[in-house]
Amino acid sequence: MQSDVRRHVFLVDDEPDTRLVIGKVLRDLSLEVTCFSTGRDCLGQLRIKTCNLLITDLKMPDMDGIDLLRKVKQMLPLLPVIVITGYGDVPIAVKSLRSGASEFIEKPLEMQSFRSIVQSLLARADKTNLAEPQTLTKTEAKVLGLILDGKGNKEIARLMSRSLRTIEDHRSHIMKKLSVDNAVDLVKRFAVVKLPDLGQEEEQ
Repeated sequence: MQSDVRRHVFLVDDEPDTRLVIGKVLRDLSLEVTCFSTGRDCLGQLRIKTCNLLITDLKMPDMDGIDLLRKVKQMLPLLPVIVITGYGDVPIAVKSLRSGASEFIEKPLEMQSFRSIVQSLLARADKTNLAEPQTLTKTEAKVLGLILDGKGNKEIARLMSRSLRTIEDHRSHIMKKLSVDNAVDLVKRFAVVKLPDLGQEEEQ
């Protein structure tokens, strides 16, 4: 981890005591921490503030951790996300990881292991230029998902009812935002990420 840059962690949990305990652990690692009680509040701040790691509870009243995770991955596909829960089971863990979570951790947290996971994900994030993350539009996120499915520009244009030139422009913007030079590097970077379904109305 770069010693001259203070990393910023977003923590989302509807339980004040949990936010207090985990927030203290993170601050003891010399991290800046912003806490949220709802996923919606977190999403609003992700659009305007730099975040290097997101930690979210699974069960929350307004928006659960899976819904939040999917929305975050539309905006910031490279952002590492830890999902924590007191109701863990194998299907939920698989669903979280397939939706793009970097780690799935059950409560109560084993703090030494938790610290190691946080530091590892932040170190990995340093190598993927997350200091100034670039937000993808909904259309760019869908194009990215189709690229990762192995679709070429012509097929993507047909599936999305767009011109080939438009898809080429989107592809160029995606690579620039995600700091990759070619499709091979793009696929390598996202080899373990499954983007959520982005079938909702798209931006032009």
